Amino acid sequence: MHFASRIFSISTSHGSISVEDNGKSGVPLVMIHGNSTCRSVFVRQMQDEVLSQRRIIAFDFPGHGGSADAPEPERSYTRGGLADLALELLATLDVREAVILGWSLGGHVGIQMLAQWSGLIGLILTGTPPVGRGGMAQGFKTSPHQGLPSKGRFTRAEADRFARMIFGDPFPLFVRDAILRTDSRFRDILFGAVRAGEGLDQRAVVESSSTPIAVINGAEDPLINLDYVDSLDYANLWDGRCHRLGGGGHAAFWHDARRFNGLVARFLGDIGV
Repeated sequence: MHFASRIFSISTSHGSISVEDNGKSGVPLVMIHGNSTCRSVFVRQMQDEVLSQRRIIAFDFPGHGGSADAPEPERSYTRGGLADLALELLATLDVREAVILGWSLGGHVGIQMLAQWSGLIGLILTGTPPVGRGGMAQGFKTSPHQGLPSKGRFTRAEADRFARMIFGDPFPLFVRDAILRTDSRFRDILFGAVRAGEGLDQRAVVESSSTPIAVINGAEDPLINLDYVDSLDYANLWDGRCHRLGGGGHAAFWHDARRFNGLVARFLGDIGV
């Protein structure tokens, strides 16, 4: 089966952004990648026989992948800035409704969008603990403010270590390349802004929003405190529970793509898109 997508650039106030769009009709599934990776992490969703029958859009954050570095890094390289970029991008594409699938940082951006955009009609979180103000440590097994997730420039060896941390071993080489390509200012600005209190109380957002939220995590995620994620009082949790995929790590959509994609397809069907 041929899975054709168009890859193009869109000029935004956050810089030139690389976008992939399969051009199908209907409400799109918009996939948002994590810290220091790129849209290619979702290739197993873009090429899924079922999911590829609907419109799928993925893009690279500014300073990542095929996108340009942000002209104003302090504005763009925060959760709020990335959400603003995503909303500007969707407006340019004339997307008035969408389902967001956010991985790790991409999920945090999705939660930010949830509080800002009425067109977000469904949210899928994977590898993302919705944390409250001042309680970020609750959502993680170790502090994301320390070590590689928040480090500036990476050596090749550090990029390999980070790739193993987020993708497991073996990891696809394009993940290492994406990490090395990422604007070295990005991680320091992102986590500096979080430490300064930037962004919403994400726990409060998911516990108050009526928008359907699906939570799908890898049971062996080495970074996320899954018990914390499962304990939240989501206002509209799909299936009435958080899903854990056995054997999956932080990138459950990659490790167990067949089961992950099946859950995503069922969620989309259940919310009528």
